[in-house]
Amino acid sequence: MSEAPQGDQDPRPAAEAGEGGPESVTSHEDLVKLLAEQFARADVSLRELQTRADRAGGTRLPRSTCADMLAGRRFPKKAVMVAFLRGCRVPDHQLPAWERAWERVRVTQLPAGSNESATQAMTPPGDPATARAAGRRRRRAALFTAAAVPAAAAILGVVIAQRATPQRAAPEGTPEHVVDPAHIVSDDGRAFPRGGSSRFTVTVNPANTGVRLIRRLDAGVGLQRATITVDGAPAAEWRPLLEDGVYKWRDQIVTIPPDLTVGRRSLTIVNTCVSPSGFNEFRYTVEHQVGGVWSTADTVDIGRDHTASEAAHDYRVVGEDWAGTQTFAYPPRKEAWSVQ
Repeated sequence: MSEAPQGDQDPRPAAEAGEGGPESVTSHEDLVKLLAEQFARADVSLRELQTRADRAGGTRLPRSTCADMLAGRRFPKKAVMVAFLRGCRVPDHQLPAWERAWERVRVTQLPAGSNESATQAMTPPGDPATARAAGRRRRRAALFTAAAVPAAAAILGVVIAQRATPQRAAPEGTPEHVVDPAHIVSDDGRAFPRGGSSRFTVTVNPANTGVRLIRRLDAGVGLQRATITVDGAPAAEWRPLLEDGVYKWRDQIVTIPPDLTVGRRSLTIVNTCVSPSGFNEFRYTVEHQVGGVWSTADTVDIGRDHTASEAAHDYRVVGEDWAGTQTFAYPPRKEAWSVQ
């Protein structure tokens, strides 16, 4: 992948750096959306952003931190956001607008009394009542922090213990922040970089009126994108998903145009990666609609432990750069397992 020289300037006006530009940001959601747009426009992987930050010195950009920022799970430090934008080649003259946007949102993120210096700055001199109230707020914040640290450690301990526990059904009302053992899955798969591809043939009912292709992927690798052909004809595309470094398994669904499937007993599918982040695949489930009812037509298990399934479906991969087994969790809510 060619890389723009350090310090190249973006010729677009600042307002074009995102929809409405950073000056339009009024909420955390607005900021996340514009940051994600910058990341997509930069056409770079999180690994490369981390490398660029390391080369530049100063603020580091761990991939997990960037993933949390882009998914909206964590409000970033200003220095992290600026380093991220520099890694995305946003020109320096646009950065003040992003910093102002960060400051506007930061004010909405802070509960009253959570910033000691800000509280002191707003306390009129010689006002003992206000000072006492500010002191009480600071003490409550300190107590909350002291209680939150062991609580977070306890949750982490639960998650680690669950990974070693045999899988079982999750009871109703399981807290969302706890990984249900039933949602943890080990599976083997393969991956290939931009320009690489995979090919396999599946069977369907010729009486079908529609076919869906469902891929299990590791969403810990963000912004995977690939084109899909069916029997040599362009069919669809695996759209890029934001990286999820916590619940990494996803089942992504793509609908194949009916004119490519109706009346056919078999379909030869080719996925070609067009994203710098690469493309991974662990299992494909093929569903067809027959008589108005959707059902499973075929399943292709990918990986070194499933060579029989690969052979049965004439699976081939070009440019493979990884093959192995991963153990991850699906999100707590089942409706979040599948994405379009």
